[in-house]
Amino acid sequence: MSLRLNIIVASTRPGRVGPSVANWFLGYAKEHGSFEPHLVDLADFNLPVYDEPKHPRLQDYQHDHTKAWAASVSAADAFVFVTPEYNYHPTPALVNAFTYVSKEWGYKPASFVSYGGVSGGTRAVDQARTWFGTLRMMAVPELVMCPMVANQIQDGVFTPNDLQLESADAMLSELKRWAEVLKPLHG
Repeated sequence: MSLRLNIIVASTRPGRVGPSVANWFLGYAKEHGSFEPHLVDLADFNLPVYDEPKHPRLQDYQHDHTKAWAASVSAADAFVFVTPEYNYHPTPALVNAFTYVSKEWGYKPASFVSYGGVSGGTRAVDQARTWFGTLRMMAVPELVMCPMVANQIQDGVFTPNDLQLESADAMLSELKRWAEVLKPLHG
């Protein structure tokens, strides 16, 4: 059974380091072999602050950007959100992306590669996970944390340490277990 993993870059601001971290994780996920990984950059969808006239649970989308986002989320069997921390919270772009669709997230496992300063983005992860229950996503506790991320980026390339590699392996293995079990509920 082929399982699709969407690796979602959750920051859209200019000068972000999310793509560097996400590109490393994409390569690692390919090597791991548990999923068919896809890099999904929220910046590519250019989602304005939620602008659909109808509630997302109805899935009656009027705008092309929403239809494209819904198709991307729907196609996945699991998610990894590559996210920084802004004021102890997830990025506004990620919160907005959660808001745009509803049923498409359901019955799929998800986790994080978080990055930032000393906390490594973990406070944002704690806040973002509060959305999972409402959206019927399965929170996988294993995650990858990248504190002081700037120290690991040279010429736009993120280089993980041993703990991050071990964490990525554990997370991907757990995501696969849950994705296999949950696939009949959404696929």
